[in-house]
Amino acid sequence: MNQAIEGVRWTIHDLEVLPENEWTRYEIINGELFVTRTPHRRHQQACGKIFRQLDVWSDSSGLGETIVSPGVIFSQSDSVIPDVVWVSRERLAQIEDEAGHLIGALELVIEVLSPGKQNEFRDKEAKLKLYSDRGVCEYWIVDRFSQKVEVYRREKAQLVLVATLLGDDEITSPLLPGFCCSIRLFFPE
Repeated sequence: MNQAIEGVRWTIHDLEVLPENEWTRYEIINGELFVTRTPHRRHQQACGKIFRQLDVWSDSSGLGETIVSPGVIFSQSDSVIPDVVWVSRERLAQIEDEAGHLIGALELVIEVLSPGKQNEFRDKEAKLKLYSDRGVCEYWIVDRFSQKVEVYRREKAQLVLVATLLGDDEITSPLLPGFCCSIRLFFPE
């Protein structure tokens, strides 16, 4: 559900007056409030599988941390909760605030699509633009329904689609030296 009211720009301070509920997520993109329910079990499973693959690599490489559903505050009118992120240890030290929020561009952001046109718009358009504008290095959009992964990488100051992976394709990243896994491992059976 999208709570756009013409002429109203939401900020992170407005979130403080909204009801707290473990089943509801609030995100603000360019001053527009997006309200979503806790994702489906299969969505959560996909997030867990992606986290597991990246976390095992992160532990063995020692290069960074994989985080599930962190709060990312880019500005007063841009606050999101990506499904999974990876950030280098050096970058994490620069962008983590006292409350544990991330307040700057991350190296890798991953969103798992939820059903519905509004959810698809949020992840494929609004968040893609936000992450591109805010300096995210790489963005993966994971479609658990068609079991594909779209990989966007920063080229000439913006995120551009560089690969669409299906089936037994393997995913790698210049951000993650030595990381390689079949995208099949991202999807629940």
